[in-house]
Amino acid sequence: MDIRTRAVHIVDEPPDAGSRPLSVPLVQSSAFAFDSADALAEAMAGPDGRYVYSRRGNPTVRALEKTLAGLEGGASALAFASGMGAISGVLLALLRPGDRVIAQRCLYGGTYAVLSDLATRYGIEVTYISGDDVAEFEEAAAHGPRLLVLETIANPTGQVPQLPGLLSAAQRLGVTSLVDNSLASPVLCRPLELGADIVVHSTTKYFSGHSDVLGGAAVFADDALRRAVWPRTVELGACADPFAAWLTLRGLQTLPLRMREHCANATVLAERLAARPDVTAVHYPWLAGHASYDTARKVLSGGGGLLSFELAGGREAGRAFIERVRIARLALSLGGVETLVTHPASTSHRELDAATLRAAGIGAGLVRVSVGIEDVEDLWGDFERALGGAVKSRATEGT
Repeated sequence: MDIRTRAVHIVDEPPDAGSRPLSVPLVQSSAFAFDSADALAEAMAGPDGRYVYSRRGNPTVRALEKTLAGLEGGASALAFASGMGAISGVLLALLRPGDRVIAQRCLYGGTYAVLSDLATRYGIEVTYISGDDVAEFEEAAAHGPRLLVLETIANPTGQVPQLPGLLSAAQRLGVTSLVDNSLASPVLCRPLELGADIVVHSTTKYFSGHSDVLGGAAVFADDALRRAVWPRTVELGACADPFAAWLTLRGLQTLPLRMREHCANATVLAERLAARPDVTAVHYPWLAGHASYDTARKVLSGGGGLLSFELAGGREAGRAFIERVRIARLALSLGGVETLVTHPASTSHRELDAATLRAAGIGAGLVRVSVGIEDVEDLWGDFERALGGAVKSRATEGT
């Protein structure tokens, strides 16, 4: 079935009765009672038995996991309390002291922070690559890395790595691959179909889509990987809350419709921003001239809802812009129905030092925009007013 159909029809466990609710029931229970001690003991043996304790499994959470696995084309999935819970849970489950990791240079700041912490605490060796050159990865992989870490669309530069070639090379070299697909969602790209072993998501973003849920997920091409990660999930306690899972299920039914509007609005804004003389650079993979444009057209079915741009006036001009918008809101996060603006160097990527920011292509004055589904002309009018104000502010300061 098309992903628009699969998103609507949630994968749920059939009830015992002769009819079933159209909405997935919310099972807001921390524990489950048994009539037999043997049955309880048997249920504790693994991730797929009867429900015992919601840290180990829950019917509403299980419905979310099965649905996400279906949307991504995976064998199985695990839901987490946050996107960082998913990333941390997978990394801690798969890596051992002394292991080597190869990672895309332009990574989400939280992922970079976890890898840096693992390097310091456990001697994990992390090698960063551009993501644009398969030969560069193959050279870095000569010493036997355990894991390759990539992002479908990098936050906030919009870089789209050479996923087909990199994932194929990882398979050939026996390197497990993990791809963060949060910014694309399975509507725009399904990395497992390109050869990835694990796909992670911050379900806080486009899946839930309404800025009211915190959650994460990992989807596995092979169920053996899920079984390897699940015990670590239980130990960390980074499990999904049933109500958050229920809200995410409700949100993802409109995911394909929302992604269409996010992409359409972002494309218009990117093109108009690129035409302004006071904008020195626009980072959006669906924009002609972007470094990843050709790759994005092959890998993605849309440019996504995130763009970023640099103003000629640098940090001060960027700050003036994000404080002058009125429809767009100054807030962290992304993927909701409303448009948000922020300054990555001081927020989402604050863990990176100046040199690392430059290497990742993040300028001091970069403004990130999570484009919502509002009327695009209203958004552009808001941006024009804010940009005009930013230019005027600089001119005033110079007199």
